[in-house]
Amino acid sequence: MSVDVNTAVSAPVESDAVRSRWRSVLAATVAGVALAVLWSFSFVDSVIGDTIANGLLGHDAKESSISGVVPGLVFALVSGLAGTFTACNIAMASAFGPLSAAARSGSATAGESAGPGGRPRSLRVLIRPVGFLTLGMVAVSGTYGFIGVLLGDSLPQLSTATVGDMPVRLLQASIVFGIIALVLLWMGLASLGIFRDPFASRPVARVVTLGALVGGFLVGRPFPLFNKLFHWAVEQGNPLVGAAAFLLQSLGNIAFISVVYASAILLTRGRLLAWIAGTPRRQALVSGTLLVGLGVFTLVYWDVRVPAMFGVGWFPTMPYNR
Repeated sequence: MSVDVNTAVSAPVESDAVRSRWRSVLAATVAGVALAVLWSFSFVDSVIGDTIANGLLGHDAKESSISGVVPGLVFALVSGLAGTFTACNIAMASAFGPLSAAARSGSATAGESAGPGGRPRSLRVLIRPVGFLTLGMVAVSGTYGFIGVLLGDSLPQLSTATVGDMPVRLLQASIVFGIIALVLLWMGLASLGIFRDPFASRPVARVVTLGALVGGFLVGRPFPLFNKLFHWAVEQGNPLVGAAAFLLQSLGNIAFISVVYASAILLTRGRLLAWIAGTPRRQALVSGTLLVGLGVFTLVYWDVRVPAMFGVGWFPTMPYNR
């Protein structure tokens, strides 16, 4: 009786791979829920966000009026930077893994020579994915800024009304971020091989899609400084000013991840990114785990924790959040 050695060996290997995927999903889910429980919105919004904005503008960002188009556009960029670590923007960190994969893909496509360990020599090829992330982002944020000025105060995002005890602007945030979270989760599970991955051979398309999701953050964002910017843009009555302001807000939002990404290239001479994208399995693990973890955080925070703050359901509250 003959034994198919290849089948006998591949079966346990395949089984190990499946278990590894689900362990990653479990770990990312636990981390995402824990982050949603521990998150202090007052610290990231006020202590970090307001301090950055006040320091860069040289005055109280919340209280001072915006006088003129140029100051308004400066405020847009600065408030975008200030909102980097808010709950409505932190999910942009999930782009790090896909950026690395797109960089390696760009290197191979461009025929760049590589150094030891397969590290691309061209900084241009490695930075290129940030451009694709920005492309997807500005297409959405710029369009929303244009439309937002036309719709004005009819948007729930600018309303002071409530549904029960819950402000409608937070209801819009819960809906928008809930949808974005589900897309992030789907992309993460697909990256890990649990679902079919339409981006498996299209790493650049994955980055552009993530950029579009980051641009979509503005559709639900309740961050006070962004709310102030939105009201100012509507008062200007010019949709082109609104588009420019929202575009700059989004550029501020991804400035940090772009700097971290570029620093990883420069400080490690490409070794970190080469390691992440070194094998398809490792690349999928890094990208998928980040996407699932931050997708779970976004979903739990905006669709469980925030409604619970207004008496809809229950969520544990840390002492420093009371």
